[in-house]
Amino acid sequence: MRSVRTWKIGDVKITRVQEYEGSGISWIVPEAIPENLAKIDWIGPFVGDDGKGRVAIQSLVIEDGDQRIVVDTCVGNDKQRSIPFWNMLQGSFLDDMAGAGFPPESIDTVVCTHLHSDHVGWNTKLVDGAWVPTFPNARYLLARTEWEHASNDPDPDTTTVLADSVRPIFDAGLVDLVDVPLLTGGIELVPTPGHTPGHMSVSVTSRGERAVITGDMMHHPSQIAHPEWRPPVDHDPDLAVETRLAFLDEHADTPTLVIGTHFAGPTAGHIVRDGSAYRFAE
Repeated sequence: MRSVRTWKIGDVKITRVQEYEGSGISWIVPEAIPENLAKIDWIGPFVGDDGKGRVAIQSLVIEDGDQRIVVDTCVGNDKQRSIPFWNMLQGSFLDDMAGAGFPPESIDTVVCTHLHSDHVGWNTKLVDGAWVPTFPNARYLLARTEWEHASNDPDPDTTTVLADSVRPIFDAGLVDLVDVPLLTGGIELVPTPGHTPGHMSVSVTSRGERAVITGDMMHHPSQIAHPEWRPPVDHDPDLAVETRLAFLDEHADTPTLVIGTHFAGPTAGHIVRDGSAYRFAE
């Protein structure tokens, strides 16, 4: 089973189930090369022995009472993707989820922070040549703004992802398009635009404690030290930087646990002011 880790936020439990963890983040964050990462004195837990930044693809499962919420569904098996090491995967993710106590039938809600391929892949699975919902008893929550943008995007990669991982859940009648911010009990969907127009993060509050699951607001902890580092895949890079800066300012030196959707290694920590910049500390 791939890495599983759990955090407690008051009465709520959040569990990480990884699909992949590996070395090399500079293809997403070009400035995050070993020479630059070596200048960040706290980055050690998030780089490999080769000095390259490590990256993970993972789902976060929120257990709030009887409710089970999956935040983002990774790449998925059998999907034709233009990124070679995501193409036609044959991984053990569903078995790992079940082994962690989360068989697909037990999931009540799926939240997709945005509609990129590594966040929606396990929305569906291939059964007898057809794409069917992986989580048949769940409502899938998509930001309305995100869907309106993606569904009108002519890019072939986008249309392929929507065809195999998003439109089938619409066809099954399982999608709720939501306007953010949206608060349901202690779970809040928070707008964090820039990476995509409708990108959202997920805030969890219980008994005075709080955690935020970032989605792709940040791809690697090095962007905490350097929020100005712009992934070329950001739809609006300037807005993405503005969103990161606002997030860092809001949560610095607070007890909020920040869980990075693509953060490998420890995955979670706290934002700490570091002179005119920020650092990430467990």
